[in-house]
Amino acid sequence: MFKIVSKVGRARKGEFITAHGVIKTPVFMNVATQAAIKGGLSSFDLLDAQCQVALANTYHLHVRPGDELIHSLGGLHRFMSWKGPILTDSGGFQIFSLAGLRKISEEGVSFSSHVDGRKIFMSPEDSVRIQLNLGSDIIMAFDECIELPAPRDYVKSSCERTMRWLLRCKAELEGRQGDGVRSRGTELLLHCRGHSSEATAPSPCFAPRPPVCLFGINQGGTFADLRISHMKQIAELDLPGYAIGGLAVGESTQEMYDTVDVVEEYMPADKPRYLMGVGTPQNIIEAVARGVDFFDCVMPARNGRHGKLYVWGGEGSININNERFATDESPIDPTCGCHVCSNFSRAYLRHLFKSGEMLGKRLAVMHNLFFYNKLMERIRASIDDGTFQALREEFNL
Repeated sequence: MFKIVSKVGRARKGEFITAHGVIKTPVFMNVATQAAIKGGLSSFDLLDAQCQVALANTYHLHVRPGDELIHSLGGLHRFMSWKGPILTDSGGFQIFSLAGLRKISEEGVSFSSHVDGRKIFMSPEDSVRIQLNLGSDIIMAFDECIELPAPRDYVKSSCERTMRWLLRCKAELEGRQGDGVRSRGTELLLHCRGHSSEATAPSPCFAPRPPVCLFGINQGGTFADLRISHMKQIAELDLPGYAIGGLAVGESTQEMYDTVDVVEEYMPADKPRYLMGVGTPQNIIEAVARGVDFFDCVMPARNGRHGKLYVWGGEGSININNERFATDESPIDPTCGCHVCSNFSRAYLRHLFKSGEMLGKRLAVMHNLFFYNKLMERIRASIDDGTFQALREEFNL
């Protein structure tokens, strides 16, 4: 369900078919942790920002409002009025981010809810079940994200447990989907490629749940041999896609790039590659140069809410709170075609921030998400026409 359209060096332009549309890669997935982009954006705003994929969080939606409730209301797509593909994080990142509220065992992880303190247990099987209730197109395997630096012995044992959890996730998904859904996935693939007909339409006997893709996650800290060993193991499972996890959590930028370099050689060339939680525009371009296809990060929305706005050219970004923008009638970026730059001035944006108006954060996040998605569009075009290296140099100035 993934094909590479063009390449420049290790940089790849591709297409990944899901039940809710074709994802053009490299792609930035916009983080809708609780089925919403922080900053007051709706799914319709995501369309305006040219978003392809929305990313939601299993743990947070399980805690509130509850995955069974969302399932009863038609799944995440209907719940948040989003018609495109959805990827859900497995809840594994909360093993890292809620370190003071959890306990890890072979069976899974016990959490104290960050909302009301109630006890929650999540196993690999629970994670898959919750993600299926949410109606995700791409589900992530349950894993442990380790804070860096970490002792080698702990990283090794954690990798081994993450592998066992992946096998349990795979078995749970296969048990719940069954042969009928896999057959329906074949029909969907033909439909997406323009070969559907009445003769190949899915039969009513197929289960109603659309095909779901399970991505495995590579771990191993910054230990090259552990990363390679773990990647070899999970590659043998022939999953629809693979992620590099456990980065952007304390290591240096160079260590992150070195780890991607080490792992990429052992990742299946015919499957999409996802670098989790990364990052800046420069991080993304450097990872694309190393063969990565999928990205996500809270950075454009979080920075936007604090007044950091991305612009093309030498500056890279501006802080709209600065006094120098108080009378600036120009748009955030004169070369940007987003709704915000087409209608509002820097002076107005600064006024909104200084006045504490919610609209300021909303417009800032809208612009930043548009910038990120436009960046991915430029990356794809540059791979197509052979100018990717020039674009890379532009962001390395």
